[in-house]
Amino acid sequence: MVNFNGTLHESSSNLLSLENRGYAYGDALFETIKVVHGKILFWEDHYFRLMASMRILRMEIPMDFTMEFIEGEILKTVEANQLMKATARVRMNVHRVEGGKYTPTSNDINYNIIAERLESDFYALNTGPYTIELFKDFYVAPGLLSTLKTTGKNINILGSIFAKENNFENCLLLNTEKTVVEALNGNLFLVKDRVIKTPPLSEGCLKGIMRKQIIELVEKLEGYIFEEAPISPFELQKADELFITNCIVGIQPVTNYRKKEFTTEVSKLLIERLNMKIRLS
Repeated sequence: MVNFNGTLHESSSNLLSLENRGYAYGDALFETIKVVHGKILFWEDHYFRLMASMRILRMEIPMDFTMEFIEGEILKTVEANQLMKATARVRMNVHRVEGGKYTPTSNDINYNIIAERLESDFYALNTGPYTIELFKDFYVAPGLLSTLKTTGKNINILGSIFAKENNFENCLLLNTEKTVVEALNGNLFLVKDRVIKTPPLSEGCLKGIMRKQIIELVEKLEGYIFEEAPISPFELQKADELFITNCIVGIQPVTNYRKKEFTTEVSKLLIERLNMKIRLS
């Protein structure tokens, strides 16, 4: 079941036209959300990111787009797909209504919500082989727009194809200054000599919801120092540990980058703290 502007439909067929601005111009945003047994994880952070992103893109926010209203629509969709007693991956798409070319005729929006089942209720650490490489065919432009979760993800798509063709589990993206920004599907953290570092948003990385949770946990870790600072490609092979974060997987340790093998000590510690935080919230 698909939720389109508050109405449930059996499928997404015939709901979007060829003139849809998300399709025609990438004039759309999305949020990927994990819902565990009817509980939306980090919902307040998702909501405020969506509202801020809509304002930046000059979309008109409907009067009824309150936190409670959208939460209700998400849970209605989860229930319609019989996932209230399971764990679901929910995607909410928001796009400007049809009309115009580059210049829209209206800033009003439509939205749709879809849900699919996930296997794991809480976050589990994947300790299997996870090899990454740099993707250097195209570069991320630093700036505010790069931090938004928009539907224009050509670099991520091409990087994913490159990773698949070369048997890598993931790739890291570089910005135009040739510093490391993030992974294809999440934010990057680097551990070296008790310092845990992640690129600042000014580098062009996504304003990730899980990134925010991990930063809060890292800042409370005794014996570690947290830094938001640019990461050069040369630092990767000198690191003790690398891990990637997003709201669906939680924390994904990197095991190999070129000839370097990494530990997973901090990843294990943080995923325990993350699950504890969720249980207590």
